[in-house]
Amino acid sequence: MMKGIITFIGQYKYIIVPFLVWFAIQLFKFVYDLIKTKKINFKRILQAGGMPSSHSAVVVALTTMVAKDLGVQSPEFGIALIFSFVVMYDAAGVRRAAGKQAKLLNKIVQTPGLSGVEVQEKLVEVLGHTPVQVFVGALIGLIVGLIVA
Repeated sequence: MMKGIITFIGQYKYIIVPFLVWFAIQLFKFVYDLIKTKKINFKRILQAGGMPSSHSAVVVALTTMVAKDLGVQSPEFGIALIFSFVVMYDAAGVRRAAGKQAKLLNKIVQTPGLSGVEVQEKLVEVLGHTPVQVFVGALIGLIVGLIVA
């Protein structure tokens, strides 16, 4: 039974390991948020943003496993590496900027007399990551990828 599970994980590690890394980091964020706010927020499991970046951890773990298994000269490694850079750039750049804009827009809309706009719900402000959050996520991904591969 155990040998079958190990074989299954080995065959599908490029799917299972990144998913488990993502889930573990999101669970950490949920528990951290619970301890910090003393409120249960199940949305935190699926929300983006915060320390560390689960997106960065997932793509770097995947890239590291590909490098260890197939080598850095393989086309798969090149694809994974470029994919990792795009995801991490997006997390620290585009999505972070969108989060800052959401925060500002929420302030404008909530300021009496400043805006005639009626809003049903606040915009999500924690979308992206700081460079440190991306780096820590990438470091976790590197460690997991080295251990698993």
